[in-house]
Amino acid sequence: MAKPVVDRIEDQLAGKTKVIRLNLLSRVGRQAASRYGVRGVPMLIVVNGSGEAVYSRYGIPSPSQVVEQVDTLLAVN
Repeated sequence: MAKPVVDRIEDQLAGKTKVIRLNLLSRVGRQAASRYGVRGVPMLIVVNGSGEAVYSRYGIPSPSQVVEQVDTLLAVN
């Protein structure tokens, strides 16, 4: 259900940043879930260049909010 929304976010951020999708059943997915405190899915996390979560959202993300957060982050750096 969230896939089409995340696809849209990925398209809007093309050339600006990477969108990484993780399977929480994989080793890397479990490590990321532990690091960022993921307790449910779907969850979207915007991470800065230092690996710190600067925005997170459970449920279906709002493309405009995510793009705004990324644009703000990129403007600071």
